[in-house]
Amino acid sequence: MLDFDLAKLYEVETRVLKQAVKRNLNRFPSDFMFELTKEESEILMSQIVTSSWGGTRKPISAFTEQGVAMLSAVLKSDKAVEVSIAIMRAFTLLRQHLSDSKELKEKIEELEIEMNTKFKDIYEALNFLLSPKSERKPIGYKPNKKE
Repeated sequence: MLDFDLAKLYEVETRVLKQAVKRNLNRFPSDFMFELTKEESEILMSQIVTSSWGGTRKPISAFTEQGVAMLSAVLKSDKAVEVSIAIMRAFTLLRQHLSDSKELKEKIEELEIEMNTKFKDIYEALNFLLSPKSERKPIGYKPNKKE
């Protein structure tokens, strides 16, 4: 999640959130929080509405699930705890949804392989029957043309 989105959820200004993080940088290793590159920020800003002065002046920070959990300890407000709990529940639901989708995808792939195997013989027989007659070998007795 991005710093400005989290600031809205926590009902604080983005600069306040960034200050709290800056004062507690040891709580936010790179797998908890990272800054977007200039290119990533430009792509992001081209996709959302920016302010009249051209967007953010400081790099945008992105927080992982663990970083969001750490924010509630850093911001130290009832709202921060409440929002963090809600976000953690959302992450849990997303993980469950992805897990369910993965299982369903695997089952569909297994069924597809099974059906392809079962119908392979049918496909071959149909292709043989639909092939041009010139490729078929004659069957049965062939009389002499002299008689």
